[in-house]
Amino acid sequence: MATRKVRVGQKFIYRPNLFDVLKGPDTLKDGDHVQVVNLHGCPPANTMGMCYVKRVDVDEKFAGMVCTNSLDDK
Repeated sequence: MATRKVRVGQKFIYRPNLFDVLKGPDTLKDGDHVQVVNLHGCPPANTMGMCYVKRVDVDEKFAGMVCTNSLDDK
């Protein structure tokens, strides 16, 4: 399965794949609305199929790093 390409600022629904279920951020739950962000000094989005996200529907706080395949279109 090819990795999904995402862009900074895009909004998605978080649907964790097996890797994120086992090792993903514990602050996110299935169905949470997230937005892709870049952090200063960290690898950009899509590096090794991963990206950083923040929650947008609750508190706009940084949530962690997730697989890009765990992000589903709205």
